[in-house]
Amino acid sequence: MVISGSLPVGLAVNAAGVLAATLGRRVEALVGPDVVDGSGERHAGLVRIPIPVLKADEEAIKSVRVRAAALEDLLVVDVTETAQSSRTYEEYEDRMASTRGDGLGYLGVALYGEKRAVNKLTGSLPLLR
Repeated sequence: MVISGSLPVGLAVNAAGVLAATLGRRVEALVGPDVVDGSGERHAGLVRIPIPVLKADEEAIKSVRVRAAALEDLLVVDVTETAQSSRTYEEYEDRMASTRGDGLGYLGVALYGEKRAVNKLTGSLPLLR
């Protein structure tokens, strides 16, 4: 997952949450089963794999997204300025339909697929701190 380093903390966390929720819905085996602690209390299953959260500027995120989308075996999920500034999903749909791809500002991207392919696209990016 790559998030814009220029976002304020709240918007960065929101972008990461949106990307994670979408990944969890699209990749069936990503979330493990519920677990039970030693007291018998049930806890919702969590993701089975690590999800590093990296940072980049918006141009680098766009570049990662474009290169990743050209690869058949990667799932690419993105969050744009249009998504984050829309008040309803209907507004988001309408605004996306009237915006060309080259006019989108990317705030984050999540990739899922073969580790080598993901690392090739994101390996040089620092962690978001």
